[in-house]
Amino acid sequence: MAPRKSSQDELSKDAILDVARELFVSEGYASISMRKIANLLKCSHGAIYYHFKNKAELFYEMIAHDFKELDQELDDVLNDKNMTNDEKLFSVMYRFIHFGLTHQNQYEVMFLLKDEEVKSYLIQEPSQSYQKFAEAIVSLSNKRLHTKEIWSLFISLHGFVTQYCRTDATFEDVKELAKSHVEFLLKAIK
Repeated sequence: MAPRKSSQDELSKDAILDVARELFVSEGYASISMRKIANLLKCSHGAIYYHFKNKAELFYEMIAHDFKELDQELDDVLNDKNMTNDEKLFSVMYRFIHFGLTHQNQYEVMFLLKDEEVKSYLIQEPSQSYQKFAEAIVSLSNKRLHTKEIWSLFISLHGFVTQYCRTDATFEDVKELAKSHVEFLLKAIK
């Protein structure tokens, strides 16, 4: 008979992060404990502590992971040698919408969680991600854009995603609207 694996070996960080993300979205940061996460995963809370020192560290790692995933979307577009700058500009904005609507729980935690206790964790990653977005828009645009124009683009994309997250629409439900929205925004900056 083979020895049973320890719960730390069976329980991955990703599984913990997925359950925690859902709980943070549905119940808020303050009402979630490591025990509550462990109960949903059917493991001891010690197994969670094997991976994370505390709830704050878990939350921060989740946020960092999610923004890294969003930034990778941008990098994939920028590194695509087969697209023109105009196609990349379209794709940067379109894929932002795609990310938000295909990763709605992640998006909610990244941009929409209102918990006062976690605001301090939401400073560095959003700012770095927005900076990367702004630099991409500037480098791909034929027109010299002002900071307020780039911010307006971002807020418009964010508003689109937020609107459809609140209605539980999937990206597939609104992909034609997303395309039209991005085309409209591109006209405003050409």
